[in-house]
Amino acid sequence: MSQRDGKEKDAMTDIAGIQTAIDRFMQSDTRGALLPLLHALQEEFGHVDPAAVPPIADALNLSRAEVHGVISFYHDFRTEAPARHVVKLCRAESCQSRGGAAIEAQLSHQLGVAMGHARKDGQVALEPVYCLGLCAIGPNALVDDRPVARIDSARVVAIASEVEA
Repeated sequence: MSQRDGKEKDAMTDIAGIQTAIDRFMQSDTRGALLPLLHALQEEFGHVDPAAVPPIADALNLSRAEVHGVISFYHDFRTEAPARHVVKLCRAESCQSRGGAAIEAQLSHQLGVAMGHARKDGQVALEPVYCLGLCAIGPNALVDDRPVARIDSARVVAIASEVEA
């Protein structure tokens, strides 16, 4: 039941499903590997539900606070199901110097969502990212993990049309 299969992402709240995923991961002889386990759960369910913290802690012999601390420290781990489409806009200095703030304002307006949030209908989220390594051709974004460079007003409209489809 991977997010990429387009199946229901809310299955993560099922404790039995969480435990099955943890057990399957632990059989691959990776004891003590909290980060790989969190990545595996997020890949399978689309996010790491807070209900997964106790069984993860038990499986790895860690405290719940340690598991929660790792999940909250790394901004790529999600604790809620992601929006159907995610636009990550670069906010690093190079993209900002090339008009990134204006692009952010236009994207926010076109998509109907503030930076760092998902729209209430779950269709799209606008998230910050700090440097995509495409500094010479900024401003840049990732649209559903696909890089988009040299963003201007026309590309903002194209991005909005793409994620609305």
